Amino acid sequence: MSLPPHPGIFAAVERRCAGSEPAPPLRLQDGPERTAAPCTLVRSRQLLYDRSALPEARASLWHQIAERAQPDAAVGPDWPEAVVWLGLPGLRRTACKITWRFRAERGDVEAELVTCYLEALAALTSDDPDPGRSVLRSACSRAYGRWRDAHRERPVDDVERAGATAFGPDAADSWQAEYEPVLRRPGLSAAVRITVPAHRVEGVRLGALAQSWGVADTATSVGFSGRGRQVATVSLRRVRRDG
Repeated sequence: MSLPPHPGIFAAVERRCAGSEPAPPLRLQDGPERTAAPCTLVRSRQLLYDRSALPEARASLWHQIAERAQPDAAVGPDWPEAVVWLGLPGLRRTACKITWRFRAERGDVEAELVTCYLEALAALTSDDPDPGRSVLRSACSRAYGRWRDAHRERPVDDVERAGATAFGPDAADSWQAEYEPVLRRPGLSAAVRITVPAHRVEGVRLGALAQSWGVADTATSVGFSGRGRQVATVSLRRVRRDG
């Protein structure tokens, strides 16, 4: 039993374009004489992603799609959705990748991909020898980049306080860490105390370590694996200056 399609833009377009034949139809230039014959929407989508088809024929179809995607194109009212429908096979893999990689809402991801796809079609030049690759690669790369940049932003619980707090050197609070080494001959043999101003506390948290190690995007939890040997213990407490 197959799972129902995801209730998003992709599924809606698939449903609305089922059996649709917008006018004017795409025309296929095939064969040595390059005769242009009408091509159904379903057959056109098959050829667009068929690497065994003639590159010239596929390129011609993509250029025709780009022309029909223009706002002032003299085409029927069904073509805007048909243009999106023709690009869905090239967008689905990236939609799944972004949704899984950044834990994003599938509907938002699909909307972003469709927007980037239409923007790439609008920027397509008539002399591009491989327009399908250019359009889909540009759309997927731009959508992935936007979600990657958005994922790097971190929400703040109290935005008003975060914007109004003064991070000067006279901050009243500080954080203090004590490093107590394990008793053994080699290595550290004395306790080390480190005091950090409160406004710099974020720099000593695990998030900063994950960022410096390049794993900030994948680190989700902290745990002890049980391997290795203990070298020291660290305790962290907050202290307040008197006066």
